[in-house]
Amino acid sequence: MQTNQSPDKVLEQYRQVAVVGAGLIGISWAALFLARGLRVRVYDPRPDLETAVRKTLEQAAPTLNALGLPTTNLARNLEIVSDLESAVEGVDLVQESGPENLAMKQEVWARIGRKVSPRALLLSSSSTFRATDLSRDMPDPRRMLIGHPFNPPYLIPLVEVVPGERTDPAAVAEALAFYKAIGKKPIALHKEIGGHVANRLQAVILGEAIYLVSQGVVTVDELDEIVTNSLGLRWAAAGPLQSFHCGGGAGGLKHFLEHIGPPFEYLWSESGTAHLDGATIALMSDQADRAFGSNVQELSRVRDQKQIAILRALRDAIAARQG
Repeated sequence: MQTNQSPDKVLEQYRQVAVVGAGLIGISWAALFLARGLRVRVYDPRPDLETAVRKTLEQAAPTLNALGLPTTNLARNLEIVSDLESAVEGVDLVQESGPENLAMKQEVWARIGRKVSPRALLLSSSSTFRATDLSRDMPDPRRMLIGHPFNPPYLIPLVEVVPGERTDPAAVAEALAFYKAIGKKPIALHKEIGGHVANRLQAVILGEAIYLVSQGVVTVDELDEIVTNSLGLRWAAAGPLQSFHCGGGAGGLKHFLEHIGPPFEYLWSESGTAHLDGATIALMSDQADRAFGSNVQELSRVRDQKQIAILRALRDAIAARQG
């Protein structure tokens, strides 16, 4: 396909999609695909599949609507399927979002590869594994690659697109075009690495956050206040490297690294190591329950409202600059 086509033209190539794996990520993908007018088959062996899918669609509808997507009769193009082979037969695209279990994913992709159309685009939401490893037992893995979203996929723009060793470059271009057409911000990584990029960065921050709380430096809510009122606010407008580039003044990132870098090298050497033993988990979870409450659904709803406001503000700022 030509990758410079309009979004509508691109999506004409992917009218029938299969979502394999109906956890939070998979159903969220289904919600976005349905809102974009695609026909969606959802497969998962869970016994409450249809109930879980329809409940998540209902929960996602207000956010989708706030993003300007249609939500009336959102499930009209939804098909619940109880068999993996039936789910992927004849589809134009597969988005796999099963559990992060390598052996399980390898088996699922081998089964998909034996049944799916050779022209279908094959994407995995895996946050940990490489496409090369996931596609090990596939008869033809040229159309298979990673399309890793950030949660929830219908809201957060990023999708990390990562080809495997045997992925056809044309499939990478098609994945980028597809994700752009449904309103995402896809970034193609230049090589495979476990955990990709965003989760590797997140893992480092999480580890240091747990260490600081476990050492009594801050509480969980204080740490979050520090981040949302400094790094989080800044990084929503400019990423860490651009921020450091600006922090270097006229000399940019080079000046920053040469003159302010040594203190950071010291901090790297002093970085703590988090251990998820029982005591640490209890400390973190107890503080989180007291600080944030246990109504995670309501917390997520408020979080999504804030993220929508941030996305709108960034969009308006970019439009004003371009105008």
